[in-house]
Amino acid sequence: MTAPFRFPRFFVTSPSPCPYLPGRQERKVFTELNGPHAGELNDALGRIGFRRSQSVAYRPSCASCTACVSVRVVAHEFEPNATQRKLIKRNADLDVTACRPWATDEQFQLLRRYLASRHPGGGMAGMDEGDYADMVEHSPVNSFIIEYREPTQNGRQGRLIGACLTDQQADGLSMIYSFFDADAADRPGLGNFIIMDHILRARSAGLPYVYLGYWVKGSARMEYKTRYRPLEVLGPSGWHLLVDEPVAVSATTQAALEGELA
Repeated sequence: MTAPFRFPRFFVTSPSPCPYLPGRQERKVFTELNGPHAGELNDALGRIGFRRSQSVAYRPSCASCTACVSVRVVAHEFEPNATQRKLIKRNADLDVTACRPWATDEQFQLLRRYLASRHPGGGMAGMDEGDYADMVEHSPVNSFIIEYREPTQNGRQGRLIGACLTDQQADGLSMIYSFFDADAADRPGLGNFIIMDHILRARSAGLPYVYLGYWVKGSARMEYKTRYRPLEVLGPSGWHLLVDEPVAVSATTQAALEGELA
């Protein structure tokens, strides 16, 4: 009997400075996603905490630290709070479209403005058009770009103000990377809205989860992920509800960090 796909070979990166917790080292285990069963492999690895980057699936494998924890929102049980309901209502006029994973200059220019505003010294700050195209288009699984645009006026397509590279897995949506107009004074909270839109999309499609990547306890940059409940975290015994973390953060932190994924 032929196996559905060959067991993958895994590799480990060399240690490097952790981008989330000062003074610590990060290391990742990774494998290639290729061949006719890449989607099935990605689904299986996603359920045990892996993330996709182009044609590679990876997860943290740090020698002396377990702070990075995979998290996912239980879509069908999510109930937005009063602030989140206001945010959904404020952005209900946006034109939202799931597009094939094809990079455009409009998307890239929005990404550049987002990185300059939110992550000027980050690892992605030096991305050029080719790097962005690789990130979007080199996907061996079922991926798409969800675009968020201002309303159409006089038959003309509205301005692009947000986008998210998203994978559809067997059990949910995996938000690979989102970016948006971080300086839109009339649209505060766009990053949060994009996450909630994904939760509502997953629920509408009958998909149980929205994968948000890794939450790092102790990292202010990752606090926002605890605001979407019920939230499951992946531990040694499997997925379980996160019940002991506060959901409130300061207004400054919320304004600075909304929408970032890792």
